Amino acid sequence: MTRPAAWVALVLGLLYFVIPLWGMAEFSLRMRRGVYSLDAYGSVLANPEFQRTFGFSVLMAVVTILVGVLLVVPTAYWVRLRMPRLRPVVEFITLLPLVIPAIVIAFGYIRLYNTGSWLPLTGTAGGANVLLLMGYTMLALPYMYRAVDTGLASVDVRTLTEASQSLGAGWGTILGRVILPNVVVAVLSGAFLTFAIVIGEFTFAALLDRPAFGPFMQRVGEDSAYEPSALAVIAFAITWACMGLIGLVTRTQKHTRAGA
Repeated sequence: MTRPAAWVALVLGLLYFVIPLWGMAEFSLRMRRGVYSLDAYGSVLANPEFQRTFGFSVLMAVVTILVGVLLVVPTAYWVRLRMPRLRPVVEFITLLPLVIPAIVIAFGYIRLYNTGSWLPLTGTAGGANVLLLMGYTMLALPYMYRAVDTGLASVDVRTLTEASQSLGAGWGTILGRVILPNVVVAVLSGAFLTFAIVIGEFTFAALLDRPAFGPFMQRVGEDSAYEPSALAVIAFAITWACMGLIGLVTRTQKHTRAGA
């Protein structure tokens, strides 16, 4: 492809994404007749349900990130160190959440953990939150695992492990003080992606009847005209902020290594 053709393709691609976003953002500013205003955003931000659902989703995102790190980092590390032949199998397993629809997994949870089952988690708010956490961790697993595995590929895991063991370090010390600091950028990348996924997730929260941000966005869309566009812009801004933080952390880490 020639350079002019490449630029044309790039511009067309940008217009394909930017024009609908601009239309949505422009519509969200027309709540006051005849002038642009932030009334729709003010209405959304002042809504107690927005504050409650957004706070709940942020809390669930933080807990999901912690659970994901505790699950993925030791697993990816051990696979690279001791079981490299099983990497294709583990990678296939981590890709399953992208293949199996979220609604199927959610219905499976409800069927397996309903009030008449051996472990009735859906009968209480705490149990439903545990199921929601499990679902969010599963949805974020492909992104968290890929990020961590890529980070581990950039360091010599075996040499670091052998050097640490020669100094008397245990497995907990090796993971927490040797491996994790070397893949912190990769972990943060997976964490930001997880945060963006959890904030906008709808299926699990709706079927488990949890007060999350995704179902709140859907309910607002049923009753209002301008507020849904404002909410969509806010959600989009949060996602892009997470992407920007990934790039910022990556560049900062590169400059730090270059200076060292």
